[in-house]
Amino acid sequence: MEFSEMTAKIAGGHGFIAALDQSGGSTPKALKGYGIEEGAWSTEEEMFGLIHQMRARIISSPVFTGEKVLGAILFERTMDGEVNGVPTPQALIAKGVVPFIKVDKGLEDEVNGVQLMKPMPTLDALLERSKALGVFGTKERSVINSANAEGIAAVVRQQFEIGKQVLSHGMMPIVEPEVNIKSATRAECDQILLAELLKNLDELPEGQQVMLKLSLPIVPGTFDPLVTHPKVLRVVALSGGYERPEACVELAKNKGIIASFSRALLQDLRAQMSDAEFDAALGEAIDEIFKGSTQKADAAAAV
Repeated sequence: MEFSEMTAKIAGGHGFIAALDQSGGSTPKALKGYGIEEGAWSTEEEMFGLIHQMRARIISSPVFTGEKVLGAILFERTMDGEVNGVPTPQALIAKGVVPFIKVDKGLEDEVNGVQLMKPMPTLDALLERSKALGVFGTKERSVINSANAEGIAAVVRQQFEIGKQVLSHGMMPIVEPEVNIKSATRAECDQILLAELLKNLDELPEGQQVMLKLSLPIVPGTFDPLVTHPKVLRVVALSGGYERPEACVELAKNKGIIASFSRALLQDLRAQMSDAEFDAALGEAIDEIFKGSTQKADAAAAV
């Protein structure tokens, strides 16, 4: 796929984006969910080797194709690895799946109710290397814990600064200002975030677009103005801690928003499964998330 083909697939394709980008501190938790306890490795390299095996198994599965999975977000080490002897981004492209890379280096401590991204001094080099491997875009995450207008404005401002850096390399940024779904002021967070996103989108030069990855809003339809905004290629949603059935129900209430789930996609997969069991469990998850992403009217009417 050329860049223009990837852009068209992400913009108008029917499906969702898989998030295979757990990194650093979240890797042991992801492996435990997969049935591998912490004592199974003795070094960080062995730990990352195990998580890569899990991701390679997912990408290799016959049910993981571009028919329902539009894209996949990779951790840097996963991008640099191989699947069946092929560089991971190229293995995805061969299956019709558009590759993205997680570029943030984690979160700062909370200030003004939010957690900004840590500095990324080597981002330009990572972007150059990613693009050379065929990666289409990036994902960068911040967290909003409470309805502090100053804090939320700072999150969105930083996200768009990084987004512009990504755009300068000819890549597509996924801006991810996650609202903590456990926040006591979640509805207010959604409204402040919406206003800040619209403001920053309007300031983007004509002809430029970004993607948005957002927590599912507490009031369905809150983010409709973002879905239809000319400077937004696509709006995707994270599961944010919901179990998959609930996440898919909430997703189906929001027209035009597709999933970019991580734990909700992987929660039923286990290392001990046979290939047939693994493929069946992954296929069931893909089908459920695909339905929540694409069958809005029917799914919403059923809740």
